[in-house]
Amino acid sequence: QVQLVESGGGLVQAGGSRGLSCAASGRTFSMYAMGWFRQAPGKEREFVAAISRSGGNTYHADSVKGRFTISRDNSKNTVYLQMNSLKPEDTAVYYCAAAYAPYTSDYYYSSEYYAYWGQGTQVTVSS
Repeated sequence: QVQLVESGGGLVQAGGSRGLSCAASGRTFSMYAMGWFRQAPGKEREFVAAISRSGGNTYHADSVKGRFTISRDNSKNTVYLQMNSLKPEDTAVYYCAAAYAPYTSDYYYSSEYYAYWGQGTQVTVSS
């Protein structure tokens, strides 16, 4: 089992920045590729960003590319999502997720690969 706890959500003005953290406990964190997803009211959950086990490979959704950055610190069992130039349409509950990855370079943008999910943290961007 992997337990994931997100933090850092809150209210931010459009154009502002916010950093999210996701602390993992349980099995070896470095064996898992990590991802961030979000779900806005009335919408389906969507992929935001993913990072490989080593942190060497990342992938960001087009909607956040150039504004959001995913990173991880395996020594702290934590994955981060730095969000800059926030827009009202970024308002959502943000979830981190963990997927067992056979290779250090693997990352996944499909939620079907992720077996473990956090409880989510709300990010609200005011206009």
